[in-house]
Amino acid sequence: MTQGSGGGVGRRAVLQGAAAGSAALALPAAAGAAPAAAAPALVHGGRPRADWGVQAGDVTASSGLVWTRSDRPARMVVQTAATESFRNARTWHGPLLGPGTDFTGVTTLHGLPAGEQIHYRVLLADPDHPERAGEPVTGTFRTAPDRRKDIRFLWSGDLAGQGWGINPERGGYRVFEDMRRRNPDFFVCSGDNIYADNPIPERVTLPDGRIWRNVTTQEKSKVAETLAEFRGAFRYNLLDENLRRFNSQVPTITQWDDHEVHNNWYPGQLLDDDRYRVKDVDVLSARALRAFREYFPIRTLRPDGGGGRVYRVLRHGPLLDVFVLDMRRYRNANSPDRQTDDPQGILGAEQLRWLKRELSRSQAVWKVIASDMPLGLVVTDGPANFEAVAQGDPGAPLGRELQIAELLRHIKHQRITGTLWLTADVHYTSAQHYAPERAAFKDFEPFWEFVSGPLSAGGFPAVKLDGTFGPEQPFLKAPDRANVSPAESPQYFGEVDIDGGSGELTVRLRQEGGEVLFTKTLQPGRVGQ
Repeated sequence: MTQGSGGGVGRRAVLQGAAAGSAALALPAAAGAAPAAAAPALVHGGRPRADWGVQAGDVTASSGLVWTRSDRPARMVVQTAATESFRNARTWHGPLLGPGTDFTGVTTLHGLPAGEQIHYRVLLADPDHPERAGEPVTGTFRTAPDRRKDIRFLWSGDLAGQGWGINPERGGYRVFEDMRRRNPDFFVCSGDNIYADNPIPERVTLPDGRIWRNVTTQEKSKVAETLAEFRGAFRYNLLDENLRRFNSQVPTITQWDDHEVHNNWYPGQLLDDDRYRVKDVDVLSARALRAFREYFPIRTLRPDGGGGRVYRVLRHGPLLDVFVLDMRRYRNANSPDRQTDDPQGILGAEQLRWLKRELSRSQAVWKVIASDMPLGLVVTDGPANFEAVAQGDPGAPLGRELQIAELLRHIKHQRITGTLWLTADVHYTSAQHYAPERAAFKDFEPFWEFVSGPLSAGGFPAVKLDGTFGPEQPFLKAPDRANVSPAESPQYFGEVDIDGGSGELTVRLRQEGGEVLFTKTLQPGRVGQ
């Protein structure tokens, strides 16, 4: 495996240069541990500013999306070039940023060269006086290759959960700096980008008496119910310099899960939670999805509220397709989940048809299924109901397992090669191998599922395995009690390297600081392994 996967010396030098520029950005709000750290009020004098940084997303071989947020109404302009000098730059005229999208905007770049480093800078201009533009904010990303080439990407999830927010004394979200230094081609966020149902307190006393001190904001002082509060929850994370620097250098593929709205939510639910005045989850999820689409560059969602979907496939050259699932918006209600017929399941019938069709069409050597929830881990919702796929019955598939059985059968009978599952959700890291000889359901080929996270949230003990699909767990690292703080338990991320020559895929489970905890190498061209 080539150490400089996907980038080489030139890319590494580019990242170091971009890091220096990004670090010079002023914090969008004061880094104090009080409500005064809320986002700055919009101003009308001077020039527009993009203090919340930039980020690229859903990058392909020829296209990408660039995001920013202004501090006032502004016209977004993006320039791209092959070098950071921006000689012979190409100009892209983006949207007018205003209150309808919380002053955020996305500009679509197209016709880009494959497998090349793209330098970009975002300028915000006064709509009435275009000559009055603010200081440009720069970023960089690498387009997907159109030939076999080394690939490296990372994944994780779960940010600012259980009240563990940005702690300046600890260096903020420092796991993002660890990930940036791995020089990835892109990052998959597996959901729980925010914890809309978890306020951020000013301070928390740890079991040993130490004090954890958070940056706080007005919006994060309570659960999110209004659109403004959901927007503020997404904006909160961008107060962290590590995350802004990471965003400016590493493009993202973002999905969502429950905490973008409320713990364990499902469509049609009415909350039994005294903290909420708004009890209708459908109302809350619509507001959350609007804020989500405003704060992330996702090509299948319209940032102006015009609809769309989170599930999608991203092609990354001949070696890799990434299938992004949405196990939240189309699921049935959480229940004991032991029904013998379940066409809706956790994906919904339409998304399942889409996934089967796109997996069959894929010509990539590796088909990575980015799932916001694990398959064989028993995730409960109260004393009798279940939140994920497994429900603890090790026998034949029941409930939501029926959809997964149908999908696994399809992969086997269509002889679809190179599938593996990546997820987060449970706030620890582990590796599961599924095999029919250990399973109650046997009509599938063996496959791997890897779990990593959280990025900055409480650590939780491991949950049980469900034997329906025959999981075995060769690696597990989890705390022995609930809600262990990031000061007591490391945060986790996963890394995938694909060798451009041999096609071998290597998964490494890492912890904060970069230490490798577990490694598994898979061979290309196999239906199961």
